[in-house]
Amino acid sequence: MSKNRQWIVLSLLLVLLGGLLFTYKVVRLGYPPFPDQTSEQWTIQARVEIHPEQGPVRASLLLPSRSSGYTISDENFISRGFGLTLEEDLFRRQADWAIRRLREPKTLYYRATVITDTRQRRFANTPEYPPFPDLEEPWASALSDFVGEVRSESADIESFTAAVLARLGSASQDENVRLFLADVDTPIELARLAQTLLSGARIPTLLVHGVMLQNDVQRAAVRTLLGVYNGDEWLLFDPQTGHQGKPEEFLIWWRGEEELASVEGAALHDLQISIRQRIESALDLATQRAELKDSLIGQISVLHLPIQTQSVYEVLLLVPFGILVIVVLRNFIGLSSFGTFAPVLIALAFRETELLKGILLFILIVSMGLVFRFYLERLRLLLVPRLAAVVTIVVLLMTTISIISHQIGTETGLSVSLFPMVIISMVIERMSIVWEERGAVTSIREGLGSLLMAALAYLVMTLDILAYWVTVFPEVNLIVLGLIVTLGRYTGFRLTELVRFRQLTDRPEN
Repeated sequence: MSKNRQWIVLSLLLVLLGGLLFTYKVVRLGYPPFPDQTSEQWTIQARVEIHPEQGPVRASLLLPSRSSGYTISDENFISRGFGLTLEEDLFRRQADWAIRRLREPKTLYYRATVITDTRQRRFANTPEYPPFPDLEEPWASALSDFVGEVRSESADIESFTAAVLARLGSASQDENVRLFLADVDTPIELARLAQTLLSGARIPTLLVHGVMLQNDVQRAAVRTLLGVYNGDEWLLFDPQTGHQGKPEEFLIWWRGEEELASVEGAALHDLQISIRQRIESALDLATQRAELKDSLIGQISVLHLPIQTQSVYEVLLLVPFGILVIVVLRNFIGLSSFGTFAPVLIALAFRETELLKGILLFILIVSMGLVFRFYLERLRLLLVPRLAAVVTIVVLLMTTISIISHQIGTETGLSVSLFPMVIISMVIERMSIVWEERGAVTSIREGLGSLLMAALAYLVMTLDILAYWVTVFPEVNLIVLGLIVTLGRYTGFRLTELVRFRQLTDRPEN
């Protein structure tokens, strides 16, 4: 590959890699792309009250599914005196409590935190086709007639299921429907009836149980949906309304014909599910979600560093954005400065003093430093001693300004000690040399250019969105690096040169 193409490929790879990492953390891990975003979080609690009978006691509770569009975290089990074991596979989770003898009523608790999860997971295993229901007459004939009528009015499994549920919920039911509904009293019985009717068409089905995630519900009702397999995926339907799709904020708890809780050797006196909603920082929830997933990419964040270190790296990771500003101003605009990246370091100092006050302090120190530098020139000192003297003078100036500021009650001057004194000393040295060699106008112009670059870099580096991105998404600096590499091959005219050489573009009149 030629060198003329290598820089294009490198810049594209850097931008693409940074963009992909950023997108993955936003889409897959749920990191908010903007600061101060909030997200919902729910605390769910299952309360199982049992009363003693005779013999050993074993209590079982099905736990919320991990493949339901939500992440389950911070699970706690409160069961003093009981032994606890957990059973878990891909689609089923269960807690088992056991005790040899129960002498008094006991309450068992399960508590967990529920966080939304955008990952698409398998809903259930691929099922086998069910056998045709073995029913007695007249139900067998009624089922055959019912399936034949619905099949003639539908095109696929989805429309077939919708038609079945619509007939079950219709006010004007035919004789076959009324026959099947004669013994149906509860929503769960209606769902089982729909399963039977769909089995008559050899359609795989599955009961799906869960709760609606709402705010401050003391006794949440268990709701049952009907899962239907269309050959490619599972479709969810509400047996009562016929609506397709999983309702928003519906937490799938368990699947199948099992009961939510079962007890052996004791009586199940009460089972209560309570839900409480909390509004949390979306960033905190995304961090928890990444830890639960054990995501390596999720670890690419300054947030995992010690708190004392985070603030330091937040400033360091902003430097590339300031450098990008300098590259644009020098290579495209054509501004000149004393040094290449000295304006970025000065911009970092402005973060402590604020922009306007920092500019005034910078002008004051550089002006006074130039006066002393011109005096040192008369003493004909060598380069190194002269620079050492300038640095010492800058330190004394900083100290003097800080003391005076404190005496007059202005604390801004105290921040001047954070200025990069070596950079300022070099600016003073460079400015004095340019003054002598190229004149005062050029020296002042480059000094003002340095100050303008520092001010613009400061405005970019103090954007809240950038400070947030470099902390949560440090990979954005790969995009900045790609842009710098792209701009590094620009050799065209600068804007200032277009003004400078504008006379060359003017054609002489004939």
